[in-house]
Amino acid sequence: MFEFFASIFGYLLELLYNLVNNYGIAIILFTVAIKLILLPLSIKQQRTLKKSTELQSKMQTIQFKYKNNPEKMNQEMMNLYKTENMNPFSGCLTAIVQLLLLLSIFYLVRSPLTYMQKVSTQDIEKYVSQLTEAGKEVSKAYPEIDLIREYNWLKEKNPEDSNIEKLNLKMDFLGLDLSKVPQQNMTDFTVYIIPALYILSSFISIRMTTAMQQKQKNKKEDTVIDGTTGKELAVKEEENEMDAIMQTNKMMSWMMPIMSISIAFIAPLGLALYWLVNNILMIIERLTLNKFIKA
Repeated sequence: MFEFFASIFGYLLELLYNLVNNYGIAIILFTVAIKLILLPLSIKQQRTLKKSTELQSKMQTIQFKYKNNPEKMNQEMMNLYKTENMNPFSGCLTAIVQLLLLLSIFYLVRSPLTYMQKVSTQDIEKYVSQLTEAGKEVSKAYPEIDLIREYNWLKEKNPEDSNIEKLNLKMDFLGLDLSKVPQQNMTDFTVYIIPALYILSSFISIRMTTAMQQKQKNKKEDTVIDGTTGKELAVKEEENEMDAIMQTNKMMSWMMPIMSISIAFIAPLGLALYWLVNNILMIIERLTLNKFIKA
């Protein structure tokens, strides 16, 4: 499945590369395009979050009123979701899309000749054999990156091969070689620039998300009204539940960047560039949607 989406994304990345003739700029434009495609989903998610915040007081009332009757509480919760036209599982779709993008684009930048340039498996195997027979080192994890790096040598070796030009990808971006893998070039300080910027942008994004959640929490009242008796009831239990939810969300917000950083360390820098640009766009998107979208 991931190979299929990597191939689809490859057509888009190839189109953009042919327009700008630079792999780094193509990745930036590709990231912007993906963000625009997913913008309706982001808007829907933001609206759901805001609506969920507005419904917290009603949800807390139901939780307190039926805390000793879980079945009735779940029934009333579902009725509330139905009345307010809100899907409690809508967040799952976003998580699935993020995972799909994460792995599909990893496949794409790991094997750009296969998914972007559409070089056949037979040709790739032939070029790899030629490098190996010549005593040149070829990575088992990223053989296509080595083929791109050895383009000039392979062109001399295959002067009549018209497909060899597909290996001529311009990976230089602002003095950085996007074909390099940090794990394989640990003595080259330039391989840490993009991952470091990605970590910084992730920290900003997490801080911003945490601040928004805290601001929403501070807006909530400390008490709810029992609709039957009109008596004010303490909701310390609900506050504890909300704190637990916030802590869980905080852990989840850290998990994705940590996993991404781990992958970026063993993947070509093109992947880290995609995540960096995606983070910057996500920060802009959150600030914009949070300002203009109402529940």
